[in-house]
Amino acid sequence: MKPIVNVTNLSKQYRIGARDALYGTFREKIVDLARVPLERLRQRGQRSDSPSIWALRDIDFEIRPGEVVGIIGRNGAGKSTLLKILSRITEPTTGAVELYGRVASLLEVGTGFHGELTGRENIYLNGAILGMKKTETARKFDEIVAFSEIEKFVDTPVKRYSSGMYLRLAFAVAAHLEPEILMVDEVLAVGDARFQRKCLDKMEGVGRQGRTVLFVSHNMPAITRLCPRTILLDEGAVKFDGPSHEAASIYLSGSIGAGAVREWANAEAAPGNSIARLRAVRVRDQSGQILDTMDIREPIDIEMEYEVLQPGHVLVPNYRFFNDEGLCVFGASDPDLASRRQPRAAGRYLSVARVPGNLLAEGTMIVGAALSTMEPVSIHFYERDAVAFHVVDSMDGDSARGDYAGPFPGVVRPLLNWNTRMVDGARMVQFSEADTL
Repeated sequence: MKPIVNVTNLSKQYRIGARDALYGTFREKIVDLARVPLERLRQRGQRSDSPSIWALRDIDFEIRPGEVVGIIGRNGAGKSTLLKILSRITEPTTGAVELYGRVASLLEVGTGFHGELTGRENIYLNGAILGMKKTETARKFDEIVAFSEIEKFVDTPVKRYSSGMYLRLAFAVAAHLEPEILMVDEVLAVGDARFQRKCLDKMEGVGRQGRTVLFVSHNMPAITRLCPRTILLDEGAVKFDGPSHEAASIYLSGSIGAGAVREWANAEAAPGNSIARLRAVRVRDQSGQILDTMDIREPIDIEMEYEVLQPGHVLVPNYRFFNDEGLCVFGASDPDLASRRQPRAAGRYLSVARVPGNLLAEGTMIVGAALSTMEPVSIHFYERDAVAFHVVDSMDGDSARGDYAGPFPGVVRPLLNWNTRMVDGARMVQFSEADTL
């Protein structure tokens, strides 16, 4: 089968300090056309002296029709640059990109929208850009508006939309106008949790319809749930291209992505709001050492350091544990009734939850950290992929697998107490309290 996306020897170089042109009026554009030749002569001598950086280097891959492919990597790895080149927004420095089909991109909030036009007009404008007839767009119009939940504001200029309304409409347009290739960047992080789930469900549906999806995200559970295949970028190069759970494991190993410790030195950039902000999440063993590889038999401490900025709020720390296939293994919150009813004073806090040994199965575990108020429910921060660690079995024979070395199913692997004895008749075996888990 012929690939629908073919990337060959793709590289992109940027000059450090160069400024992007601002949007201007039509008159300014005409003046710029006359000024360009002179500007190029002036810059020719300067360009060789300007420092530069390679955002992408020698990228090669193919994507077949109907594939749903994730693109992951730490900040600055080149993910957004790659999507901008694939979307024909940015030109590559070297290499080539071949696309066979209509492309819809959602790279930034409001991409492809004109602020002075209404939501209705922007829907038809985007349909025209994709090469669709007006009747084709009209057939999808009601579905787009219903998905975006902007019925009351569809005839309002989008410049008056909130960022959430902008996002909902932009995604609805990109996903419903039936492009052969749909590209979505981390922009979904702007939406609330309910809308993110709605978007992920829609992208799953797009993939099942045989259309191609490229999805850039830092959300490993979303990547492993949605994408059978993932491309991992590191410093502008492809580090791994294959099954998503393997890509997530490499990314979360600590050398590239989230590891056993995550800290936010800058309070303003830390997750949170005016009430509280997350400052650090760490994974420690029994001795207090920060480790990203844990023995399956040993307890694991997950500690959350956070700063309460406003006094008087009842705050409950909680975690979500996901495996590398995106499955939520379990959630946990502080059960102490006193702390769940007592308003916190302003200050720095450290909350530690201990995961008992012989509970988690082998593999990569991803931890999301949150701080909530329960009555009324309010989430002050939730860092979905805060830290990650690996659970390993030493094969010493004293874990739940015993001396069995083959595949062992399940996301948890508790070491249960067993009692086997020969009995006469149908006499029931009784467990003492000490025999239970």
